[in-house]
Amino acid sequence: MAPIAKIEYFRVPPRWLFVKITDSLGNVGWGEATLEGHTQSVEGTLDAYTTRFTGFEADNIEALWQDAYRKSFYRGGPVFMSALAGLDIALWDLKARKLGVPVWQLLGGKVRDRIKVYAWIGGDRPADVSAQALERKAQGFTALKMNATEDVGWLDSPSVLTSAVERLKTVKALGMDAAVDFHGRLHKPMAKQLAKLLEPHAPLFIEEPLLSEHPEGIAQLSALTTTPIALGERLYTRWDFKPFFENRSVDVIQPDISHCGGISELRRIAAMAETYDVALAPHCPLGPIALAACLQIGASVANHQIQEMSLGMHYNTDVEGGYDLHSFVTNPEVFSVRDGHVNVLPGPGLGIEVNEEAVREASKITKPWEIKGFVGFDGGLREW
Repeated sequence: MAPIAKIEYFRVPPRWLFVKITDSLGNVGWGEATLEGHTQSVEGTLDAYTTRFTGFEADNIEALWQDAYRKSFYRGGPVFMSALAGLDIALWDLKARKLGVPVWQLLGGKVRDRIKVYAWIGGDRPADVSAQALERKAQGFTALKMNATEDVGWLDSPSVLTSAVERLKTVKALGMDAAVDFHGRLHKPMAKQLAKLLEPHAPLFIEEPLLSEHPEGIAQLSALTTTPIALGERLYTRWDFKPFFENRSVDVIQPDISHCGGISELRRIAAMAETYDVALAPHCPLGPIALAACLQIGASVANHQIQEMSLGMHYNTDVEGGYDLHSFVTNPEVFSVRDGHVNVLPGPGLGIEVNEEAVREASKITKPWEIKGFVGFDGGLREW
């Protein structure tokens, strides 16, 4: 048993925020608190948590989680839960490393040997999906995801939906499974139409067909299509997911381990989902620490079915210097994809070795990543 001696955070490209915790005996753990486009807000919360939790017993992960969540009075939300996620993931890593076992051993052991994964194609304005899908196939992927559309008006021409159907048909013709991410870009008048148009072509799932702030609309869409509906990157606690379980409107949940309070809360959300016969496919277009944490859940949770990974994602490669999942770890081979799967990570802690020298050097010059946006032909703001 040893108290937390030091909490540090590092802003690194392309848009990630890493957290390092050191206890009084020198044991170390790494977490990820990335909240895309809101880095400074999370850093401010981490500053407060540093004051609050330095000296707190590092082994008591659940006690720290409850203290951070319940004593804040204002609970949940993306900023608080992302900062808490960074601490939580780092503490699980620290504890498992100290014991010389993978995190999944502390979660009850593994329920599978390999974890199915998928990668992104198409970018924010989806294009050239055939060539990109073939590239992913060559990398070992059998499943992928792409944005459904560019920006779409509240009530737009039905013709803007045609390209989404053609892209899905193109990818399916290559023998790959494909999920289609609506990204909350469509409002109900258009989302209803697109869900119906895609259905005959059997997408793996449709993601965020509407924003989660419209649970009644998602329930309506669920009744209109047999395609599985996925949701959850903008939900941050088990209480946020609760109404979607209760109205039976989602088939796949996608909590983000860096947004939802870390390993501790993601595991609880997964257990809730299992009681409603809902699959788990964690959202993770983020860095190697977040991915490694997700893979610990993937190894140990029965209803985990597929894992997003950001290998070669446009957000990574578009940044000057070219950063990717391998850039800040010394054992990137643990993320190797074969036959659409990644092997369960065997190493201690999260199963990755962070290149601390590279992290510290990159953090000296990294600026906050800014949220992009779309503006329609009329000059009005559209959902991004």
